[in-house]
Amino acid sequence: MKNTIQYLAIAVLGLVACEPEFDNPIAESDLYTNAEVDFSKYIALGNSLTAGLADGALYITGQENSYPNILANQLKSVGGGMFTQPLMADNVGGFVGQTADFPPRLVLAFDAEGNPGPAVFTGQQPTTNITTSLEGSFNNMGVPGAKSFHLTLPGYGALNPYFGRFASGASASVLGDAIAQDPTFFSLWIGNNDVLSYATSGGIGVDQTGNVDPSTYGQNDITDPTAFGAIYSDIVGQLTANGAKGVLLNIPDIPSIPFFTTIPNNALELDAATAGSLTGFFQAVAGIVTAQLAGGGLPLEQAQIIASQYLFTFNEGSNLFLIKTDVTNTNPLGVRQMTEEELLLLTIDRAALAQGYGSVVLTPEVEQVLGILLTGGTPTPAQGDLVVKAISGIEDKDVLDKDELSAIATATAAYNAAITNIATANGLAFFDIAGVLAQGANGGIPFEGGLITSDFVSGGGFSLDGVHPTPRAHALVVNGIIDALKTTYKASIPRVEPGNFGTVTLSNEVN
Repeated sequence: MKNTIQYLAIAVLGLVACEPEFDNPIAESDLYTNAEVDFSKYIALGNSLTAGLADGALYITGQENSYPNILANQLKSVGGGMFTQPLMADNVGGFVGQTADFPPRLVLAFDAEGNPGPAVFTGQQPTTNITTSLEGSFNNMGVPGAKSFHLTLPGYGALNPYFGRFASGASASVLGDAIAQDPTFFSLWIGNNDVLSYATSGGIGVDQTGNVDPSTYGQNDITDPTAFGAIYSDIVGQLTANGAKGVLLNIPDIPSIPFFTTIPNNALELDAATAGSLTGFFQAVAGIVTAQLAGGGLPLEQAQIIASQYLFTFNEGSNLFLIKTDVTNTNPLGVRQMTEEELLLLTIDRAALAQGYGSVVLTPEVEQVLGILLTGGTPTPAQGDLVVKAISGIEDKDVLDKDELSAIATATAAYNAAITNIATANGLAFFDIAGVLAQGANGGIPFEGGLITSDFVSGGGFSLDGVHPTPRAHALVVNGIIDALKTTYKASIPRVEPGNFGTVTLSNEVN
């Protein structure tokens, strides 16, 4: 059986990265005003989205195109000061000798057939040393991998080398180092990883809703919304204690991110003959399961009812994949067909999908048993097991099922409600980035000269890891923040032109 997976064609022309071309409003400086805000000391707090991580790695060009760095350049027109970042040593990404855990960046490469796709850059080895400590303080305090409660955790640098390389000391916290700089203005975009790590792991973590003690959480767990709200409120309270103004950004919804929407869950493409054969295969499976259950003492009628759930029907064209689920008395095989709303992850093995992962992996031995069935024969119990074991449901790590999606949506909504309320209570600016990215996933975001969508690679909004923004999308974030600052503080700040910022990088254009 051969499954043909249909993927979105990738448009390459016009989608290569470029150096940032910041708007220079000096000649029109009289048109701009800081109004109620002192922008002289801007500190940005957050995770990888703030740090400028892209294409699966942190590297110089990504940092230079981070939304805080772009915003800081625009703030110079209204009294903004110097903005420093803990730059990596190169444009490769990753750490020396640590490429298993911190690999180099992804680039857009071409296979032997000329098909474009993400590939790990191999043109140069990383030169950033994981043990090197940078001197001084930094305005961009974005730490890849950080969750909300990590910002207040003393000694977090020992757990996260991205912070460890620029932390002020062994016992420092991200928030403490930020406050020590006495910021007059801040941006805070944190909370994505509190639910995203669960999502990108395929939901293999635990939804910790009801457990307000983050010290007991695993790496891929969902943070309890009550704990999140309290931690977030504390962070904002400390940042504003000396009168600093700021802007808060909320958390995007999972369906807005191409990491979860690029591989269609109905990409099991079958011709009419194969669809008929696959339907017949599961008719055989239902018969085998009926016999197994009845042989174990279950009444025949009840055995037939349970086995009937495996009478999957396949049609010519697109079909939904099968996924693994819990083995129970009512689902002894632990497999079912995906529902339309469930999502496959970008990291799924696409070659395996083409070989039957998500449906059936046929071997000569299994085909021999099927031949016995077709001729009216009765296979032995061992032969029946061979047929059942040929079913290859997609593993939990590669899919988000309906229960996992519900947990993610519930937590995200609760986080966003807390962020909105905290912004209002503290008189802070608020930018609904979740709404903007939802627009990107549903028609696109127009800008002068083009349209940004969430389509993987070709949409221009997301880097090659399918999660982090491109420079062009960071420019959109900056404009959204500038609009929010105008609404809340009456500040007039020059916007940037997204078309001046690039998207993805070809493999021969890294350095």
